[in-house]
Amino acid sequence: MERGGYVYILTNFKHTVLYIGVTSELYFRIKEHKDKCYPNSFSARYNCNLLVFFEQFDSIEEAIIREKQLKNWKRAWKINLINELNPNWEDLFLTLK
Repeated sequence: MERGGYVYILTNFKHTVLYIGVTSELYFRIKEHKDKCYPNSFSARYNCNLLVFFEQFDSIEEAIIREKQLKNWKRAWKINLINELNPNWEDLFLTLK
């Protein structure tokens, strides 16, 4: 059985920093970010703990390809992508199970 994957974007309270990541377990990975399990990581240093965007894929390989694509995008394109799905930049973690 092939495992799916997710690509996600986190931001901080003031929306000044965007962090793009990939995982096969979205809920648990975002929980790690929120709990700052890795205190020296980029997301912990810049307080990126608000999940403002995510996409689900059938395989982790597809998610990794999308992550690399998004990381090469201009900031304005990423902001437009977030605004399409989540115009109020609400924390989507609250919608996860």
